[in-house]
Amino acid sequence: MVLEKLGNNLKNTLSKIAKSVFVDEKLINELIKDIQKALLQSDVNVKLVFELTKKIKERALKEELPSALTKKEQLVNIVYEELANFLGGKASKIEISSKPYKIMMVGLFGSGKTTHCGKLAKYFTTRGHKVVLVGLDVHRPAAMDQIEQVAKQAKVPVFIDKKEKDVKKIWNSFKAHEKKYDIILIDTAGRDALSSDLIEEIEGVNELIKPQERLLVISGDIGQAAQQQAEQFHKSCNITGLIVTKMDSTARGGGALSACSISGAPIKFLGVGEKVDDLESFNPEGFVGRLLGMGDIEALLEKAKSAISEEEAQDLGARLLKGDFTLIDLYEQMIAMRKMGPLNKIVEMVPGFSQLKLPKELLQVQEGKLDKWKYAMGSMTKKELEDPTLIDAKRIDRIAKGSGVSASDVKELIKQYHQGKKMVKMMKGGKNMDKMMKRMGGMGNLGGGKQIKFK
Repeated sequence: MVLEKLGNNLKNTLSKIAKSVFVDEKLINELIKDIQKALLQSDVNVKLVFELTKKIKERALKEELPSALTKKEQLVNIVYEELANFLGGKASKIEISSKPYKIMMVGLFGSGKTTHCGKLAKYFTTRGHKVVLVGLDVHRPAAMDQIEQVAKQAKVPVFIDKKEKDVKKIWNSFKAHEKKYDIILIDTAGRDALSSDLIEEIEGVNELIKPQERLLVISGDIGQAAQQQAEQFHKSCNITGLIVTKMDSTARGGGALSACSISGAPIKFLGVGEKVDDLESFNPEGFVGRLLGMGDIEALLEKAKSAISEEEAQDLGARLLKGDFTLIDLYEQMIAMRKMGPLNKIVEMVPGFSQLKLPKELLQVQEGKLDKWKYAMGSMTKKELEDPTLIDAKRIDRIAKGSGVSASDVKELIKQYHQGKKMVKMMKGGKNMDKMMKRMGGMGNLGGGKQIKFK
């Protein structure tokens, strides 16, 4: 999970509220200290942490209790809302208002500018836009080769000139072709540190191209150095948004996340992996919902758009939560789920699933294992797929021989299916889970302004 340590710390903090007999100033003070500790450990700027927790405390002590909420629910809702506001409030999406729409990427060496040009290209092409990459990094060795590879992965054209070292000449050569495209993604040069040379070049390129979007690509593992970067790049080219990268590999990404508070520019995307598809639109409300264990339905639907229809995506969360899915359902969703990404990343978006503490081995299924399971299900009868309890030792041997996988693979599929079914049934029928869901459900807008409650 993105920022797993921070998320676990915040969920542990909120569990204190659920376990408390009543809400008083002592509990609020304990909550504030725990939130401060969790955020500071994730490299969020000290001043920003104290400003944030001051707002939470003031609201918790002074705000009148709404008739629809209990005091505990109100306190959790305040934490949720202030964390979301701290990360930018409402989602800020890139709207392609004119064509060609120019998006310029800026940042230091190693932040992931070139890689995320490719990710953005894939993101926009899957939404029907005609995209081109333009390479203007004339300093870094092999920069032009890298953007060629990135364009190939994203399956979009690229404009480069490996012999030319004048950025202005490269751009002017491309201008004759710009009207062919809806979106132009411009990769600019970086440096290994902020320098006057870099700032001067960025200012010159910005003035030359006049892009509609200027996105600062910032690494999630740089800690509080994010503040200086965000401030300087914003001063140089008035950045319109941020892409925070390496969010899958660090537990201390708070510094980069808080860069939006420093620069005033919203986070627009998160880089959550190495593949060209590993890019998420950033929605502060949904992101905080995930951190607090409330899920993120909007991100789940967004993730599913390129894999399955919207109607199927909306049904996915309900299908899992109902606990009555069959192997046919599993079979139908398997390919789509693989396109959406690792299962452990998907289930954290389903409200309530993070509260279950599902075994890692249940979630971290190897790609090869999924292939074997798919083959095994292809050798099952319709009745077996609908009712796996029919599958005995004799049937397992038949399925294994028919599919070319081992009997142990078939047994493991059946075992994992029953374990998953048991887990989701806990959500549906377990008394302790019901109580927890009533406490945690309906405590905030989980994306798109929708109130979601567990029943």
